Amino acid sequence: MSQVSRLVIVGGGIAGWLTAAYMARTLCDKVNHDIRITLVESPGSTPVGVGEGCWPSLRNTLAHLGISENRFMQECQATFNQGTRFENWRHHSANTDNDAFYHLFDTPTLNWPVSPVPFWLSHLRDDPHPFADSVSIQQQVCEAGLAPKQLSTPEFQGHLNYGYHVDAGKFANLLSRVASYEMGVSHIQADLTHVHHNPTGAISHITTRQAGDIAGDIFIDCTGFSSRLLAQSMNVPFVDYSHILLADRAIAVQVPYASDDAEIPPFTRAVAQDAGWIWDIGLRNRRGAGYVYRSADCSDLQAREALMTYLGDEQMPGDIRVIPLRPGRRAKAWQHNCVAIGMSAGFIEPLESCALLMIEDACKQVADLFPARQEDIPHAAALYNDNFIRRWDNVVEFIKLHYVLSGREDTAFWLDNKRESTWPDGLKQKLLRWQSAPPASYEFPDCQSLFTREHYEFILFGMQSETQLQTMADSYGKASDLARMASAALEERWGYTQAKLGSHRALITALEKDRFPRAR
Repeated sequence: MSQVSRLVIVGGGIAGWLTAAYMARTLCDKVNHDIRITLVESPGSTPVGVGEGCWPSLRNTLAHLGISENRFMQECQATFNQGTRFENWRHHSANTDNDAFYHLFDTPTLNWPVSPVPFWLSHLRDDPHPFADSVSIQQQVCEAGLAPKQLSTPEFQGHLNYGYHVDAGKFANLLSRVASYEMGVSHIQADLTHVHHNPTGAISHITTRQAGDIAGDIFIDCTGFSSRLLAQSMNVPFVDYSHILLADRAIAVQVPYASDDAEIPPFTRAVAQDAGWIWDIGLRNRRGAGYVYRSADCSDLQAREALMTYLGDEQMPGDIRVIPLRPGRRAKAWQHNCVAIGMSAGFIEPLESCALLMIEDACKQVADLFPARQEDIPHAAALYNDNFIRRWDNVVEFIKLHYVLSGREDTAFWLDNKRESTWPDGLKQKLLRWQSAPPASYEFPDCQSLFTREHYEFILFGMQSETQLQTMADSYGKASDLARMASAALEERWGYTQAKLGSHRALITALEKDRFPRAR
């Protein structure tokens, strides 16, 4: 029996370095023999410093890696993210405040002993509150510009559930320092020139220009869109999703704040446009913004003009990067002894900030399935590929839901997104049932899905019309006592929580000189 003792990661960035750090931290406890981890990265490669939205899962990942929240916040220009505010998705409106809804991180499970949906629907006619505002106080916290915690709150804990906004380039650099200097990952700066295979089709070694041959037992492909190992060398085909997700281009910019004390929204903004949507993420010292669009409806120049109009004349950014998008995934992510993580496995537009979430998820799965012997690789690969496809389809379906439910019919982009021929089959079946009834738990049997019933409910109930919601509401009678008690508790909670929390900007400024207490 041949042991797996050499793990080679090709490519850096967040995907490569998070994988390296996660494997180094996890495998040393799991595998009963020494394993040597090497990361090979082209010299001079610089991580792109876009603003990245991160889910609450990153708190557990950072804690697992032994990276303190204080260090992460300071070194990565990070701020707090409590969800996404969707503007102009329901209708084409000049007033985004009248056409906005939230997808919050503070999900009903955290506040309600039972589902709040029957209670909310049964009160809809007499008390037409937005769904997000009825199931959590977090929408009020976001609208007031408040942080989810205090300076006295221990690391990774909060009064409300939260994720982060982070400078992706700085985060990749932090992970590289942690993996290389604190976890013993070998870092080789060299250009990949050739991938060699043994008679079974598995990778035996790679050849680099500066460091020669590098052998391994498992290879992880983190080479981005190019997918140098899985696609180019192992010929794993690409499964195109452009018939479902229609946006195929993006421009991204870095924008300075109007002043040093400008407020930092504690949420991501996703603002619908004629040919796509704009993201807006607030970091500590700047904003990261961009426009995702369909090139058939919008030229690069028109996209730039639309983004400039959104930002305002006083917010002229520096360099504007144009990014081709090709939504889709590889037919499998694990072939022989090669696993792809990040964009080398697939790409999806940044709506709902899925990219880092999917990298985290991939790292956890690979670490959990990591084979101790080479004879165990086929079984691990089969399990991983099955999960990979199901989770990818779940993410694609959830992203498409936003477009399908939109009430916008003012441009070709929105009309084409609403054509049933562009809908995933699973989504068609769900939407047919949801015309008269809300989502049911049996429709989400996979506990491993990244997006569950509660996530769907935020979008479904945030976007549907009053008439559609009333059709559902008519099927409900009296709400349960438990739900009424939970609703009353939320009202009381807002009273004392808002007195505790300060502004998001004030907390970020305080962290420049002070620190959160260590969690016990």
